[in-house]
Amino acid sequence: MENFDIKNFDEFFEAILKLKDKEDCRKFFEDVCTIKELQDVSQRLEVAKLLSQGKNYQEISKETGASTATISRVNKCLLYGKNGYQIVLKK
Repeated sequence: MENFDIKNFDEFFEAILKLKDKEDCRKFFEDVCTIKELQDVSQRLEVAKLLSQGKNYQEISKETGASTATISRVNKCLLYGKNGYQIVLKK
């Protein structure tokens, strides 16, 4: 990502903000992402939700199929990240 300009991130986020509903989001993300990428991101959000509910790693892994490494990564974001998960989970 050495040649990647932050402007590209901003343009991507601006594009997302232009989507008006769930159907627009579905169409956009199915074009932009692979099914595996969408599954991974969806799984991480579910893991964040379950961690926020106080579930332990074993329960979360059993319920979502997520590895303990993924659960740990999400937990680290919940504890030390930019509060992105919390913003979404509160809404």
